[in-house]
Amino acid sequence: MSILKTHNLSKVYPGTEPVVALNQVSLTVEKGEHIAIVGDSGSGKSTMLHMLGGVDQPTEGQVFIQDVDITALKESDMAVFRRRNIGIIYQFFNLIPNLTVEKNILLPMLLDERKVDQGFFQEIIHTLGIENKMKRFPQQLSGGEQQRVAIARSLVTRPAVILADEPTGNLDRSNTEEITALFRLVNQRFQTTLVLITHDEKVALSCDRVLTMVDGALYERRNP
Repeated sequence: MSILKTHNLSKVYPGTEPVVALNQVSLTVEKGEHIAIVGDSGSGKSTMLHMLGGVDQPTEGQVFIQDVDITALKESDMAVFRRRNIGIIYQFFNLIPNLTVEKNILLPMLLDERKVDQGFFQEIIHTLGIENKMKRFPQQLSGGEQQRVAIARSLVTRPAVILADEPTGNLDRSNTEEITALFRLVNQRFQTTLVLITHDEKVALSCDRVLTMVDGALYERRNP
């Protein structure tokens, strides 16, 4: 069953010489897939992620998440849909410094005034090895620990898909390897659909599928 689909997705930035950031990209991601999109700086991969997350509008084309055309949603409706259906993980964690780890993780649920499934919450923090960090604040954690918190936050709403933008780009090699292994574990344990944007070939090769973005076009390649 497909969770995420794009149809002829294009993004052109106007100007004296228009810049084509995405060029007729069509992609299907099945439920539970763990895929990587790689490419050089300026290839269009971050623009692609912004389209998938509904934070930017395409010039033409459509994005479907669980058969909902998110490109047709009003901004206010998109904000609610994103909070409930899309988990986003950033390179720089984007944790709120004056909230505890626990409240950072639960923030999407609190904003939606939704009841927290405590059993699922405990399973997440145990899987990620942060159950003893709940009362700490982000600045009291290492970079790897902060990224674990960000992963937990992305999982807590049971989203249809998690989008990760260079999730290991701010980590050293040791933490990169740990977080890469955790993504695989999360994918397997929770059957979570993951789309990673990365420039790290080792991270990409840990995924089920690797796609390469070149000049706004997306090409599939097989892991060696």
